[in-house]
Amino acid sequence: MIIDDLDTPALLVEKERLERNIRRMQSTAEAGGVRLRPHVKTHKSPSIARRQQEVGAEGLTVATPGEAEAFFKEGFDDLRLAYAVVGQRKHARLARLMNQGADVSFCVDTEAGIVQAAQFYEGQSAPARALLEIDVGHGRCGIPWDHPKRAEALARRVAEAPALRLVGLLTHAGQSYHGPREGETPDEALQRVAREERERILTVAEDLRDADLAVPGDFEISIGSTPSMTHFENDTRAGFSITEVRPGNYVFYDAMQVALGAAQLEDCALTALATVTSKRRSKGGTERLYLDAGKKVLTTDTGYGLDGYGTLLYNAAAMRPWPHARVERLSEEHAWVQVPGGAPFTTGDRVRVVPNHACVTASTQPALQLVEGEELVDTLPVVARGHAQRRSARGGEP
Repeated sequence: MIIDDLDTPALLVEKERLERNIRRMQSTAEAGGVRLRPHVKTHKSPSIARRQQEVGAEGLTVATPGEAEAFFKEGFDDLRLAYAVVGQRKHARLARLMNQGADVSFCVDTEAGIVQAAQFYEGQSAPARALLEIDVGHGRCGIPWDHPKRAEALARRVAEAPALRLVGLLTHAGQSYHGPREGETPDEALQRVAREERERILTVAEDLRDADLAVPGDFEISIGSTPSMTHFENDTRAGFSITEVRPGNYVFYDAMQVALGAAQLEDCALTALATVTSKRRSKGGTERLYLDAGKKVLTTDTGYGLDGYGTLLYNAAAMRPWPHARVERLSEEHAWVQVPGGAPFTTGDRVRVVPNHACVTASTQPALQLVEGEELVDTLPVVARGHAQRRSARGGEP
């Protein structure tokens, strides 16, 4: 089959770029002396996860119990939830995986969450492995890095709970997506965030060592977003160093990563294939195209440096953007593309769009189409697209 045989909308993954991105990040991790535990929420593809591990990745990062279940079913048994797990139903699903032989770990960041987890896993065959989530500047979840007493108190609650084992610290430097501060270039912003991420979490580890709650060499320190990995350097403080990194988006990259300076458009492996379903010209001469890929495909995510909801390509093979074309609006099934002057495409033509946020885009479709040039070489199923999978409160079958 070739690309023209596909119906639209469809998500295409360029095999050569995918392979290059996987190898490059693995080399970055190895150069820094850390394990690469990729976040599979980006692709939700067991096939891509297998390739990541073939190249050298160790374990997987997931966001939800549903992702953990889906990847365990596909043969992956070292699973880390980079998410504060709260609720008996979620813990029951994780406990079921543990009882089936999976090595599962998860995050905690509040006293209530720690107490709940400790109570749930009481009586299990082995303590549940937990990491303390630290906020190094994103301002979302996690204990603020500059609140050492709070971090110490919560770490002690985990360490003193017989049903839990404190195995390390974890953070997500989400501020890497905020763009530069005034007076910074985008690259300087990424350097700053990479430095903050590393130094701040190592500071917390040092504080916990002083409180006899962490031992160098037996304590995991997990960091790494795709943007901050562009300037990753390891360091050692009081015997602690970064032990693993968890980027996810790097397998595909997207328009957001290009705007941040973490990638070039030529690195983007994922594009949405769409058909021009309608074309109109305004009285002022501007043309508007309508594509059959709306917010259910491209998503409405936006961010620093982005103007619109995706980058429309004029030449997909060379990854050349269409000058002045702007995906200005998304409805559920339509992308509204504004083109000053005339558009070279017309109704029925097929176009390619680099999405703003590949992680969300991939989860909207049941499969990814792996391509080499114009040839379709494989169809990669996307798993765990939904969260709702009911299980009994203590881990039984639905």
